[in-house]
Amino acid sequence: MSEDAHVTGQDNTRLGILLMILVTIVFSVQDGISQHLASRYNVIMVVMIRYWFFAAFVIALAQRQHGGVRQVAVTTQLPLQIFRGVLLAVEICVTVVAFTLFGLVETHAVFVCYPLLVAAMSGPVLGEYVGWRRWAAIGIGFIGVLIILEPGSNVFSIYAVVPFFAAFLFALYALLTRYAARRDSTATSFFWTGIAGAAVMTLAGIWFWQPMSPADWGWMAALCMTGALGHWLLIRCYEVAEASAVQPFAFLQLVFASLVGIVVFSETLRSNVAVGALLITGAGVFALLRERQKARAG
Repeated sequence: MSEDAHVTGQDNTRLGILLMILVTIVFSVQDGISQHLASRYNVIMVVMIRYWFFAAFVIALAQRQHGGVRQVAVTTQLPLQIFRGVLLAVEICVTVVAFTLFGLVETHAVFVCYPLLVAAMSGPVLGEYVGWRRWAAIGIGFIGVLIILEPGSNVFSIYAVVPFFAAFLFALYALLTRYAARRDSTATSFFWTGIAGAAVMTLAGIWFWQPMSPADWGWMAALCMTGALGHWLLIRCYEVAEASAVQPFAFLQLVFASLVGIVVFSETLRSNVAVGALLITGAGVFALLRERQKARAG
């Protein structure tokens, strides 16, 4: 590799990291708006409207690809692509419900364990080998989850597992996306994510329609815009840098979302949540770094 190419690679990684940080900020703002709207209106309706804009966004992106929408939509694994899209829509609904039950701080403190779930399930789902170091990181991360959820306490509620269930759904979605990538392009997977999600949310959400105030329609527009902007930034991020190099910085969403929760919604950061989140984040970063090291060695 030439010196110029090396410098360019470093510049791309720096740009990728900057874009990932922007992604976490935008998605944290989106989560705050979601919590505001879901506290006033039916969650399914809120997610449905968000998906209408998302579907328009993926169609617009597909039209810019070679061959247009018709070419991008071609897939030999349509049931898998539809299932992925539906799975993500359900995960978003569960996550927004968790926001209304527990707030942004505690929901994200638990949700941040999803990379560990990806590592744990990569064996049975993708047939990948998971070594003892990653299993140790997974174990430490789940100790962090237990510290946050406090299952042995007198005030433990079964609803406390809602954010963990959301993390499980997102981890399964991530694994199926990786599986789909063996035969379909990123553009095809992204297209079906939006289309399948919009279809299922419309079928469900149209029954829960509620009139919205003009001010909240403004917040809904902001929710749709932040969603589109966040996904566009994420696409650009993965275009300019390796996913393994920038993925650890996705954990910053826990920080930014917590700030939104504390500053905007007057949430508090309990000591057990802070300790558990630190354990999960540390274990997650270690698991991601091990995966990157393994990929380079392969």
